[in-house]
Amino acid sequence: MPSTPSVTSTAIGPASWPSTTVDDGTAYRAELSVHVDEPVLSDDPILQRDLQLPDSWWTGIAGTLEKVAAVSTDRVAVRQQYMDRAIPEFVGIPAPAVTRLSTAHADVHWANLIASPLRILDWEGWGRAPEGFDAATLYAYTLLRPDIAARVRETFPVLGNPDGLAAEATVCAQLLQTVSRGDNLILADPLRNWSEELRRR
Repeated sequence: MPSTPSVTSTAIGPASWPSTTVDDGTAYRAELSVHVDEPVLSDDPILQRDLQLPDSWWTGIAGTLEKVAAVSTDRVAVRQQYMDRAIPEFVGIPAPAVTRLSTAHADVHWANLIASPLRILDWEGWGRAPEGFDAATLYAYTLLRPDIAARVRETFPVLGNPDGLAAEATVCAQLLQTVSRGDNLILADPLRNWSEELRRR
């Protein structure tokens, strides 16, 4: 029987949430850092090569993000004010209603993932976000590899589901905003195609 995937962080992670102490009006925050020797799945957040990942890895990432989503926190990764402004501007639809908030890593891309053992790195931005946010982020960074993008959708059925629309639109808006600033230009056309699909839903 395969072992349960671990969640490791170079900053913080669900296995060891930060500790905060207040003394004389000053808050001190301690965060766990871990040195990781295993290589990440991609040198770039955007997946640009083929990956042969076993079914167990896909089951593991889905299960791990499900555990993350269930963690209770007051931290916020995505603010409604941002959604209300950015989604109309970059996706061209009103911000969809958020049916459910859950805890997200909020930066799940291929340069933050290790295959064996499964690890998720860089937790500095984690917090509450629309349901499916991590799945939508991973999907966005996979758009250049349609076969693997299809596997992401298969693994995370919230994508394409009405409950995931707010997360998908938010991630699409975030990355289109980076494109407008001259970053992630290689994703420009796939992101615009995704935004068209979102407008039809």
